[in-house]
Amino acid sequence: MQKIVIVFLLIVIALFVPKTLYAKELTTPSGIPLTGIEIFVDDYVSDYIGKETAGAGIIIVKNNEVIFSKGYGYGDVDKKQKINPNTSVFEWGSISKLFVWVSVMQLEEQGKIKLDEDISNYLPKGFLQNLKYEDPITMLNLMNHTAGFEERIFDLGYATDDHMKTLEEGLKMHEPNQIYRPGEVVAYSNYSTSLAAYIVQLITEQEFSDYVEEHIFQKLGISESTFYLGVKEPLTKDKVNGYELLGKGDFKPSTPFYMSMYPSGGINGTAQDLAEFARALMPQVKNSVLFKNENTLSNMLAQSYTVNRNVPGIAHGFWEYHGKSKGFTHGGNTASFSSNFHIVPEESFAVIVLTNQAGEVDLTYGLTKELVGEREINDVKITDLPDSKITEGKYITARQMESGFLNVYYKLMPLVVKSMNETDIEVSLAGQTAIYTQIYPNVYKMNKGHSMFIPTNVLYFSFEDGSVNQIHTSISDYLPMKNNTYWLAFSAILFAYCVLFFIISPFVLIITSVLNKKRKQLILKLRKWIYLLNIVGTAFIVNIMVLIIRMLSNSDRGYAEVLPQIMINYILTVIAVITIGFILFKWNTVELTKLQKCFYVLTIFSISMLIFLLLAWQFYS
Repeated sequence: MQKIVIVFLLIVIALFVPKTLYAKELTTPSGIPLTGIEIFVDDYVSDYIGKETAGAGIIIVKNNEVIFSKGYGYGDVDKKQKINPNTSVFEWGSISKLFVWVSVMQLEEQGKIKLDEDISNYLPKGFLQNLKYEDPITMLNLMNHTAGFEERIFDLGYATDDHMKTLEEGLKMHEPNQIYRPGEVVAYSNYSTSLAAYIVQLITEQEFSDYVEEHIFQKLGISESTFYLGVKEPLTKDKVNGYELLGKGDFKPSTPFYMSMYPSGGINGTAQDLAEFARALMPQVKNSVLFKNENTLSNMLAQSYTVNRNVPGIAHGFWEYHGKSKGFTHGGNTASFSSNFHIVPEESFAVIVLTNQAGEVDLTYGLTKELVGEREINDVKITDLPDSKITEGKYITARQMESGFLNVYYKLMPLVVKSMNETDIEVSLAGQTAIYTQIYPNVYKMNKGHSMFIPTNVLYFSFEDGSVNQIHTSISDYLPMKNNTYWLAFSAILFAYCVLFFIISPFVLIITSVLNKKRKQLILKLRKWIYLLNIVGTAFIVNIMVLIIRMLSNSDRGYAEVLPQIMINYILTVIAVITIGFILFKWNTVELTKLQKCFYVLTIFSISMLIFLLLAWQFYS
């Protein structure tokens, strides 16, 4: 009877006593107990919601179950409309790219795409017009962002849907120049992803948005998310407003965001739907709904690009993350939304953070970092590491516009590396800094600093002829600035001089005209050309300033929107050249005072210098 009672008690304990009393408590990869996860997230979020961020939807998955789901802040600040992670619709931004890569792997599984084959075999003949190198571009190059394309902002996104084109038309209109040899430089590229989606569209003979709806969304049971093309029926009423931060707690509604190349960032959806996507990517899931072959998922999450075994690389479009356990992640940004998607397969763990805040990083990356943890490195001796001084310098992102006037922006925002001691460096960008520590030879890991550096928390410096030739990250590489720092400073000073001169000169001419009404008519004939030349100079300055202000206020424009101002530069240049010719032709026919000669020469010099600077900065293209 005693044995029967003991067995009965053991069965009762096994069935009804909480597992936490006799088994190890479940935690996040960073070690936070799941029983205290809500308290932790609430406390972390409280520093930002309503102060730096309008709202957020956050979901955490563990062992294929949603163990945390909560909305914070407002989807509509004025109406105090609360965010619900199950129903509130956000713009996912570049997280949309992951659905392109899943689509590609589905077709690879079916034998319809070969990842190492030249993509020209899939595209219409002559589709790509701006290739510089004869080396073939493969699908792997597109997935790894190593096809060599420069960045291009124009015609990527629009504030209205008036300029929307089909995916094919958008690709043709938006084609960037190829500035790197394929396979050599990671330069994050929206164009590469949309080009891959177009190849999926050609192979399947199905609109890419329809393909994703049928082969991914429906299989996952996703019903609240969609590629929003703007020209179809409006989205659900649960779409939240996007905001820009004006000051602490002061939020301004931002502009909409429409994309012709929508596969690179056009999905609108809920955090819950992204959680379903995350669950489908866990290796523990049997009979994957996304793939027929059980090896396809593991192949997709296998490393497809790296430059050093000690640094995270790229796994077929997913960014590897150097966390406590190996993670796979991708962020997303639009004009008004910021997001982050992070999975840790070996821990069966996922974090989804969606915000309706432009440029948000403290929740999307900062909170994620706290939950997934950081890998501990204890096996490197200080004596094995080179002095960090060899890394010092200024670097420009490989994701840059090399063509057109916006190339100046990237040169004015370099990544600056300074040595702190033998093993530590300070990295600064856009006014923010982080400290990195050398953990392997020429491999540096972030140990503290601004949240914007978390996606690139590991840097690898490669060298050629004793100097850094590239900084490698899984998102985008950085290249040394080519000794043009002094030229930039000098040209900036010259431009400031030109601005000042052509602001002041009209007033000088007005005053001298009043004082010299009785001058000879011949002098007046020459003076009118000087008047015209100064007016042209002032018009140049006004045109450039208006162009800069327009781009700063809203960079989501079509090139056609700025083309008139580019043409104005051409027209003003022609007028300036003709005017200078007339002045020089009549120079010896008029007696001028030394002061007049000095002013006339200064005017010709100033307008010539301004035209030279505009040519150098590519304000004619």
